[in-house]
Amino acid sequence: MKTRYSSLVNVKKNIMQKSERVVKSANTALLNAKSALQKSYEELELIQTPLQGKITEFLATRTLLDAQRNLIQHNKEWEHFAKKELEKAKLELKSSMIEFEKFQYLEFKEIEKELNKIKLQEAKDLDEIALITHSRKDKTRAA
Repeated sequence: MKTRYSSLVNVKKNIMQKSERVVKSANTALLNAKSALQKSYEELELIQTPLQGKITEFLATRTLLDAQRNLIQHNKEWEHFAKKELEKAKLELKSSMIEFEKFQYLEFKEIEKELNKIKLQEAKDLDEIALITHSRKDKTRAA
């Protein structure tokens, strides 16, 4: 049954579904960030520091360690950013779900009101038919 809220319910549902997709993509981004951070830590563990040798080898290892630490720091920031984005997306989803539920409830109430009107009209029609048939029976008995 179409009501004046039907189109709004559809719009709010589309907005809610879009918010759900945003939450899913934010969650995927967070998982990717966590995975990259974990991989960075594992790669840091794999770097071997020389115990003896030329100073250039020590400097090269130090540069490699610094680069890996910078990568770890970058991945930590990425993870933090992804967490913030996920929280924002969840709040937006919650808000759009509330809006959808509100208009869905209003639509339900409108449909309920229309159904009650229809039931009342049907009851009146049945009463009228009953009165007509009753009066016909009385006329046929009297005749």
